[in-house]
Amino acid sequence: MKKILFAVMITASALTACTSSTEETIHLRFLHTSDVHGHVLDSLSRIGAYATLCRQQMGEESIVMTDGGDDLQGHPAAYFYNFVDTASRHIVAETMNCVGYDVATIGNHDVEAGRSVFDRWISQCDFPVLGANIIDKQTGEPYLKPYEVIERQGVKIAVLGLITPAIPNWVPEMLWEGLRFDGMLTTAQRWVPVIKKREKPDLIVGLFHSGVDETAGIHADDYCENEARLVAQQVEGFDLILYGHDHRRNMEYVLTPSGDSILAIGPTSTGACLCQVDIELKKNRRGRIVEKTVEGKLLSAKDMDEALQGSESEGFNAFASDAWFPEAKEKVEAYMNEEVGLFASTVHERDAFFGPSAFMDLIHDLQLELSDGAEISFAAPLSFDATIEKGMTHVTDMFALYKYENLLYTMRLSGREIHDFLEMSYDLWCNTMTSPADHIMLMDSVLDGGRRLGLKNMAFNFDSAAGINYTVDASKPDGQKVNILSMEDGTPFDEGKEYRVAINSYRGNGGGELLTRGAGIPLQELPSRIVASTDHDLRYHLIQTIRRKGTIAPRTRSNWRFLPDDWAPAALARDRKILFPKDY
Repeated sequence: MKKILFAVMITASALTACTSSTEETIHLRFLHTSDVHGHVLDSLSRIGAYATLCRQQMGEESIVMTDGGDDLQGHPAAYFYNFVDTASRHIVAETMNCVGYDVATIGNHDVEAGRSVFDRWISQCDFPVLGANIIDKQTGEPYLKPYEVIERQGVKIAVLGLITPAIPNWVPEMLWEGLRFDGMLTTAQRWVPVIKKREKPDLIVGLFHSGVDETAGIHADDYCENEARLVAQQVEGFDLILYGHDHRRNMEYVLTPSGDSILAIGPTSTGACLCQVDIELKKNRRGRIVEKTVEGKLLSAKDMDEALQGSESEGFNAFASDAWFPEAKEKVEAYMNEEVGLFASTVHERDAFFGPSAFMDLIHDLQLELSDGAEISFAAPLSFDATIEKGMTHVTDMFALYKYENLLYTMRLSGREIHDFLEMSYDLWCNTMTSPADHIMLMDSVLDGGRRLGLKNMAFNFDSAAGINYTVDASKPDGQKVNILSMEDGTPFDEGKEYRVAINSYRGNGGGELLTRGAGIPLQELPSRIVASTDHDLRYHLIQTIRRKGTIAPRTRSNWRFLPDDWAPAALARDRKILFPKDY
């Protein structure tokens, strides 16, 4: 199992002076999750059992349990309690309370659920949900508690909560009206000195809903999407950084401004990984910490199961899958099993990477139907490899068809902006081929033995279009691959004309930067381009539309294709075999 171990020591001379007076060694363990995405009735049952085991082995006063946000989106259980059953206590709050979290930070997908939803969830949590850089515009003060102080075995731990400030790029303002999101770096620079002076803690922990790699994601003049590493590098005072958002299973050393090393650690998503950080502190007679050792582990579901096997300690039965909130499970399962409509054929999301597909064209068709007079639709695969089987579909299938709670926008875009938008999309998606043997998909680096990691970029930014006929020439350089031939009905496409485009709210607010960096539209101008918006999320409307139609016969539009004709078919077949080997 991969492990990071390092110790922060005082100087040799000082250590010699203090060793004789050291009389207490304290062991603390942090258990950290992030991006559970609503998987609370399955993943959290395992994590809860493991947390119980740790508490029984080490004592309640040794364990601190934290979460990095994005809990209210991604699974029917969360959606049901967000929008269907709003009278009962929220299942995400109930399960997290049962597991025994001490503190959490809110995530961007929690904000995406809307203020009424995340306010209700927070009010029902038995632990504080932090957000130092979410500011109430009326008061100028943090809307949520900025930090929490936790005491364990006489050790005072201050936890500062921060969220990525890029939310306005993804989430409509109507869902966070009255708030603003300040930069993480400037907020940490403000609050760490306050915490030190006011609380005089023994440890300061950063609990961030923000990825670790500052080069990835959205960049603005005064912030970037992923600032966890940057904050640790530029703000003195942190002893540990617990983060999430980027779904990366990762831990690393980070050098602070003074040259010390601190651990930054984050799990992947859906509760598939748990971060475990063990801290050993030595205190002298005066209660001053003179030595500190920090060790990190990333525990998989298998690791937790192995630790739990054979344990008959009291308390684990409360987390057994058949006893984990049975009434809530029954209600959620009944909702998931509600019939929606018949599919006349099976559709596979994986087909979307290699050309027009019935899966994506179903989304395009429904977006065009639901929009306010849109002539063109943009959409991307959101789940990578979902399948909707032929026959009766149910609500649970709709979460595979459309993963996120995006609204549908109708926006005004010029023909040139549409072209440039698609150029950036296919530059993220498509390699520049120099020979027939090259990959047509833009793949990640080669590992030992030639095995590939897969696609280099996130597939949810691979937008294709409906309503126009076009080609994508993989032999052309970036920015010159897309050639729009005509409207889909055969009428001319005019780069100087304005068109109405159906697009989801994530993209329409600047998500993925296809409209800003790609089409060249200033971020602040995007709201003025919105002609209309749905009141409910797209999945809700997809469900209602399919129910109204009764039967869906998915079709493939065949309105675009990869070129060159003599290279593309073989390259597509090779790359499909790499990405989806089970097809072969």
